[in-house]
Amino acid sequence: MSAQSRPQTILFADVSGSTRLFETKGDVEARRLISLVLGALSEVCRQHGGRVIKTIGDEVMCTFPKAMNGVLAACDMQRRMARDIDFVRDSLAVRIGLHHGDALEEADGDVYGDAVNVAARMASLAKREQVVTTAATYDGLSGRMPEARSLGKARVSGKLLPIAIVDLVWQEDTSGMTLVQSSARPLAGAEADEAAALGVLRLRHRGETIELRPDSEPFLMGREPGNHLVVEADWVSRTHAMLEYKRGHFMITDRSTNGTYVRIGEDDEIKLHRDELHLRKSGTISLGQAFGVNTGDIIHFEAG
Repeated sequence: MSAQSRPQTILFADVSGSTRLFETKGDVEARRLISLVLGALSEVCRQHGGRVIKTIGDEVMCTFPKAMNGVLAACDMQRRMARDIDFVRDSLAVRIGLHHGDALEEADGDVYGDAVNVAARMASLAKREQVVTTAATYDGLSGRMPEARSLGKARVSGKLLPIAIVDLVWQEDTSGMTLVQSSARPLAGAEADEAAALGVLRLRHRGETIELRPDSEPFLMGREPGNHLVVEADWVSRTHAMLEYKRGHFMITDRSTNGTYVRIGEDDEIKLHRDELHLRKSGTISLGQAFGVNTGDIIHFEAG
């Protein structure tokens, strides 16, 4: 049976920084983590009516009947990575590229052709935690769709002229304080008594007070709007650091490029980089800059 050509959306997603993962975690653990990520991405693909064509190393290739299916799947894949505590803890992230166009489908289910080449190019242009697609794919969407930011034009092999590309804004459109309120929900009865015994973590930032309890979801801080606490500065990473209650303590975990600076009481500042620290008593947190440099976005904490 000969290959059949039809319009479809091709999506490539791969684990960002997998080489470093093998260096830091070792072959066995790195393969296990990558397998978990690809499994999660495949699950999201199927939830949106897509089909996993194949996984190769640290990459998964999917196809969808329509562009909207692929776009929504791509955004949900990024949200899944940002929400899953296991992925967040190990600083795992993916980059995604997709394109809607004609692709040849073989009898064995594999696909190839122009749409595949363009989608692969989009994936190679994407950065960590980013979804890149062609402007033509985005412009063909209808109904409620995610916002997109222009990335200019890029050359694609086989194309005479550069093509316009965009970055999809997959972070949920919600203010940090709305998410904070849900993560710091009021407790009742025995649950409240237990939380009172264990204590709470209070944060103060720019006049806002946030209260985290032992049962609060992991609390994310960073530059992007999807974080619970947003600090808009060039030196702050998209998702910079995380606060969570584990092993009987509130812990801060850095997952940034520039590090997180913590000062407990009057002690000297501690620079965290891809590491975690038990927050004791009271102190201050500075994302991406030492305290002597950062004057406007210091986060104060009190562990009660």
